[in-house]
Amino acid sequence: MSSAASPFVAPSADVDPRAEIGAGTRIWHLAQVREGARLGTDCNIGRGAYVGPDVVIGDNCKLQNYALVYEPARLGDGVFIGPAAVLTNDEFPRAVTVDGTLKSGDDWHAVGVEIGDGASIGARAVCIAPVRIGAWALVAAGAVVTKDVPAHALVVGVPARRIGWVGRAGRPLTPQDGEWVCPETGERYREADGGLQRVG
Repeated sequence: MSSAASPFVAPSADVDPRAEIGAGTRIWHLAQVREGARLGTDCNIGRGAYVGPDVVIGDNCKLQNYALVYEPARLGDGVFIGPAAVLTNDEFPRAVTVDGTLKSGDDWHAVGVEIGDGASIGARAVCIAPVRIGAWALVAAGAVVTKDVPAHALVVGVPARRIGWVGRAGRPLTPQDGEWVCPETGERYREADGGLQRVG
């Protein structure tokens, strides 16, 4: 259930008037939200965070301080982006073309990171576009994601690799009778199609 409150924008934040900001969303000091960005309801955009042009962010998302979300990223509902995490958008980054002239927007093709509902990206993690992070997945702090991450996967390292599964509460799951169980909620999951699905 979303808040009916108007968005809050700190005086030092830079929010383009062409951006759409949902009810109850809070944008804090020195954050920048570019033209065409669409932020859902009840989001929290931390100090110094950056949201690129036409980025889409769902409801109840948190971008912590200095998180950088470059276009054309797409974030589902309830996504967490940790402090100083980066979602990139250029597969072959160069400042100049082969003839030495400064690249313009016409000289490259932006690719995006897609993040499913409820997923979390840890502090200083980097997601190298184009990748998809599945719903409720957890990317550990400092990880570098270069391949798609299945739903509910726990990935760590450089490059990131799966070391386990997590439930909706974010806790690592434990195996039990051919299923995976959340120690906090008791929810049960089964492996299916390379990811995890909740039972019941």
